[in-house]
Amino acid sequence: MLSVSNLSVQFGKRVLFDEVNVSFTQGNCYGIIGANGAGKSTFLKIISGKEDPTSGHVHLEPGKRMSVLEQDHYAYDEHTVLETVLMGNKPLFKIKTEIDALYADYSDENAERIGELQVEFEEMNGWNADSDAAALLSNLGITEDLHYSLVKDLDGKQKVRVLLAQALFGNPDVLIMDEPTNDLDYETINWLENFLANYDNCVIVVSHDRHFLDAVCTHISDIDFGKISHFSGNYTFWYESSQLAARQRAQQNKKAEEKKKELEEFIRRFSANVAKSKQATSRKKMIDKLNVNEIKPSSRRYPAIIFEREREAGDQILNVEKLASSIDGEVLFKNVNLNLAKGDKVVVYSKDSRATTAFYEILNGKQNALEGKYEWGVTTNQSYLPVDNQEFFDNELTLVDWLRQYAKTEQEREEVYLRGFLGKMIFSGEEALKTSNVLSGGEKVRCMLSRMMMQRANVLMFDEPTNHLDLESITAINNSLKNFKGTILLTTSDHEFAQTVGNRIVELTPKGAIDRYLTFDEYMNDPKIKEQREQMYAVEA
Repeated sequence: MLSVSNLSVQFGKRVLFDEVNVSFTQGNCYGIIGANGAGKSTFLKIISGKEDPTSGHVHLEPGKRMSVLEQDHYAYDEHTVLETVLMGNKPLFKIKTEIDALYADYSDENAERIGELQVEFEEMNGWNADSDAAALLSNLGITEDLHYSLVKDLDGKQKVRVLLAQALFGNPDVLIMDEPTNDLDYETINWLENFLANYDNCVIVVSHDRHFLDAVCTHISDIDFGKISHFSGNYTFWYESSQLAARQRAQQNKKAEEKKKELEEFIRRFSANVAKSKQATSRKKMIDKLNVNEIKPSSRRYPAIIFEREREAGDQILNVEKLASSIDGEVLFKNVNLNLAKGDKVVVYSKDSRATTAFYEILNGKQNALEGKYEWGVTTNQSYLPVDNQEFFDNELTLVDWLRQYAKTEQEREEVYLRGFLGKMIFSGEEALKTSNVLSGGEKVRCMLSRMMMQRANVLMFDEPTNHLDLESITAINNSLKNFKGTILLTTSDHEFAQTVGNRIVELTPKGAIDRYLTFDEYMNDPKIKEQREQMYAVEA
């Protein structure tokens, strides 16, 4: 359906892609992965025609239509919401616009042309286009009263949904999406997962959301060393199988048939788990193609994120009474009562991200509460990763000196120790001498995680730890928190993170808190809790 031949991309001396030959076929969903800077977004721009390669070409089968999730949130500001969605199917919209123009200037000469166009329009199911677009918008949470509003009058999150509806409209043959889950809530992502899992055409997607990649992908397309390789299966299968292959490579003395048997057993177990998942029907096509010969060790480097505790905490962890917070007179949350127990791994959730951030800032003494109080247990020591970490980097310290600030022993202050530590966090060689004020967003988060590890706290707090991180770092921190023996308070938009780490959910709302010992999925799918949540967020008339 879509093929790439001899594709090379070079920026100055840097070669991004070198003679790439790859094809994407109907009925499959390809998740594009690669380290930061590997060229994921560049590749999508090239196949969608927005950028030209240095050499080689992209071929879309004649008669097939490609749709791309628009990244420019201001491109359709002067159009109505419904019209913006219709524009997603360019051939259909073109005919509709011409028919409307001919009717506006009606004459006998125009009548014949209108007749011809209407036949084409009907073949494209044009008469149902408005109602199809409206249904798509409603499914994505854009209510009917907004359909004739201008796009510029919507907020950022609504715009994202309209552009998503535009990309999905009219059942395109090839659908290309770069980070489609950004700025979407849990319910909308869930709807999109189900939609794409059952989509019959070709989907090519870049995403840092592992739950999303697992739910929709039949193949993982790995960008490594300027090449692109397809592997059957979803992200978890690619990750676990490549880890298993790497372990096997290290076991030189193991016989080839033993290794093959181990890999086959892994595929069997994985397939059994996937078959039970909610998108089992669409996943069948993925399972059928899992092949032991495709499994290869990955060259990807994962940071060594290990949280250790200086001491174990006693039974008193944290007690919160009637805590409330507001911003400019607007209540973010109130009447929050919380008693943390040992081993609690709490997902702190709210529809308003300002509420969760305010909650952490209060608990860390950075902000005053509107009312209420909190008390940490005397045996606890806390470490906090804020969503905004800029204040830590307003200096010109090298990374070695930056990290030295948080050392607790003489050994930890030594350069050799600090460089070794930074090396494990993928700051190798000269990178350890970078100054802290020139770091990228992802590098800053890796530094903040290093700081937290040095603190060896028994209570860890994270406000959106996956922001700016690549898949490797997200997977490493996720695995570490699953194994951590202390207490965790965690806010994350990463579904997989919330589901695999959390054993308790606390939701902050303007009318109080909901507190349940459940997994994230159990909490979100419980009909009684759904009803309660709606009441807690309902605006008083």
